[in-house]
Amino acid sequence: MIERNRCKAVPSVKRQCELFSLARSTVYYRPHRDGESEAFEKLLLDEIDRLYTAHPTLGRYGMRDALGEECGILANPKRVRRLMRKLGLEAVYPRPRKQTSKAAKEHRKYPYLLRSVEIGRPDQVWCADITYIRMHAGFAYLVAVMDWYSRCVLAWELSNTLDASFCVEALERALGSDRCPEIFNTDQGSQFTSEAFTDVLLGKDIAISMDGAGRAFDNIMVERLWRTVKYEDVYIYDYKTPLEARRGLGRYFDYYNHRRRHRSLNRETPARTYGLTPFDTTTQPDRISTGDGWSVADTAVAGLALRARYATAATGQIQETITP
Repeated sequence: MIERNRCKAVPSVKRQCELFSLARSTVYYRPHRDGESEAFEKLLLDEIDRLYTAHPTLGRYGMRDALGEECGILANPKRVRRLMRKLGLEAVYPRPRKQTSKAAKEHRKYPYLLRSVEIGRPDQVWCADITYIRMHAGFAYLVAVMDWYSRCVLAWELSNTLDASFCVEALERALGSDRCPEIFNTDQGSQFTSEAFTDVLLGKDIAISMDGAGRAFDNIMVERLWRTVKYEDVYIYDYKTPLEARRGLGRYFDYYNHRRRHRSLNRETPARTYGLTPFDTTTQPDRISTGDGWSVADTAVAGLALRARYATAATGQIQETITP
């Protein structure tokens, strides 16, 4: 018999295995009770399949986190990867699309204030940006206001035009919580350089910072947000109408703020890092911005439905409660 608890006179386990032509793994092997092992494996497979159906962007690390948070199951990422492969599952990441931003020569441009600035707390810097949301019948335009440090989306708005009004609406809603940033950073797009937008910031004594022309990395946090939103929601669900896009994005931003953990935040959620309550609905727009033929959405009903949806998540009954 190979002796593991040995004195100096006894050869090492490695040497003993060499003498007996055995693999060291044979010495350390401890059999599992087949019934328990198979039952746990089946439980993991069932939960992974359920979570992936609800969130097809989850990779092995995201799935590991979701299993722990929603199911109370601790699983090694390697095991999660093996079981996902067994089920034929992999995180969905479609190809991104290019976006643009147009400046207005007659508007005042502000200097970029964040160079060499260390951002270390919520409300130190907020940022905003616009992106296109492709739909079956054309485009919608999405603006988001985000806290730079926590990555928390404070407000967002959809519009079928690129005038400044929908950006102002999102900004005012973000400021409606009585929390203000020291610095507000945007690109030099005409919506953000317009007096309607900058006057709101100046009226709150907020310093205005603007990216250098053509320097997307100056506002890198919101650029990363767009990548996440499009890869994890827009490209997957392929919205047909503006109302469908609004409802879907409402669900996604609620998930992003309150349930999606970030490695850069020590695996904490943006909302908790920023200090929001679990069911805070500050990111939900009051309506879709005005435009020909666009419907007004009922935010109160949507908010209640979101609460119901995520309340059921704890019991493993994630389901769609808002229909287009």
